[in-house]
Amino acid sequence: MSSTHACSLTTHNGFPTSAPSYIPSFKHSSSGITYKRPLLSNQSSLLTNPPYRLLVSYAKLKNDIRCHSLNTEMPSSAKFQLNDVIEAQQFDRDSLNAIFEVAREMEKIEKNSTGSMMLKGYLMATLFYEPSTRTRLSFESAMKRLGGEVLTTENAREFSSAAKGETLEDTIRTVEGYADIIVLRHFESGAAKRAALTANIPVINAGDGPGQHPTQALLDVYTIEREIGRLDGITLCLVGDLANGRTVRSLAYLIAKYQNVKIYFVAPDVVKMKDDIKEYLTSRGVEWKESADLMEVASKCDVVYQTRIQRERFGERVDLYEEARGKYIVDKNVLSVLQKHAIIMHPLPRLDEITVDVDSDPRAAYFRQAKNGLYIRMAILKLLVLG
Repeated sequence: MSSTHACSLTTHNGFPTSAPSYIPSFKHSSSGITYKRPLLSNQSSLLTNPPYRLLVSYAKLKNDIRCHSLNTEMPSSAKFQLNDVIEAQQFDRDSLNAIFEVAREMEKIEKNSTGSMMLKGYLMATLFYEPSTRTRLSFESAMKRLGGEVLTTENAREFSSAAKGETLEDTIRTVEGYADIIVLRHFESGAAKRAALTANIPVINAGDGPGQHPTQALLDVYTIEREIGRLDGITLCLVGDLANGRTVRSLAYLIAKYQNVKIYFVAPDVVKMKDDIKEYLTSRGVEWKESADLMEVASKCDVVYQTRIQRERFGERVDLYEEARGKYIVDKNVLSVLQKHAIIMHPLPRLDEITVDVDSDPRAAYFRQAKNGLYIRMAILKLLVLG
């Protein structure tokens, strides 16, 4: 069972017989996100051709129909459609494969000096309430390499109307009048979902506090596939700030889509992986273990995914930060036990949790990982804007 974004005015024996040309609002049944989108022509034909059985609940509002939920049974060959990027759970293996296929096409475009103009005439707004280098610049580069333009604010928390007390919802309603797509980084978990509930244009979650960072997880999984050559049967070691690290949370959600995956958690006591991720992995049949021995675990893994201890998440508890920082460092000693085919990843920026002498080792994949972010974000923009 999958979901699609459409509605019908009338049904007969469970099948739709007509559809309005525009759907003002409907709620995605699995994510709970309410979307406001024009009905595309291919969706209209999808509605009126069995055997796509639609389960719709709706209420008549004046002369229109407002949809509250929609589940669609359709063949697995149906075209993948992307509307927002909010959380890692929204993707399945088929949608991941579709995104990765487009990312490979984007790599060819990026290597072509003439580039592409497929997004000419479109504007992307980047709203960043927290600091960013790679995510913001890679999104802006992705948009420009596809012929689009960018409106940007680097520190919206301090230098936008948020400093005057404007709500996120009001900001989104204003910015959507200037742009065709919004990329949002926010300090509050759940902010991207709130933005998507408000916006009439696509919203991309570029990190929401300690919540999620789905495009980072997409590029991480893409990197693992490119570097290791497979995703099924992967053994990962997630190291560092697992309690506050939105990248490892999103990665755990995504990698659980694959078979025979094993995950080791190596973290200081004050920043261990939270129970919600552990419970999710267990529910998906993913084997996971906690360990305090990085050397032992690194020798067993295909991927060592190191993360920074995030000072900004500790508030005034500097003592807890100092307790966690420096406990697990990837250095030449870790390299000495790492398998030849294995890789070291990091979402960056790093402090001292990976020593610089590791950079020259071919198994150090973190800068290649960052480059893959460009291709993934080009693919996401293309799919969101053009389908």
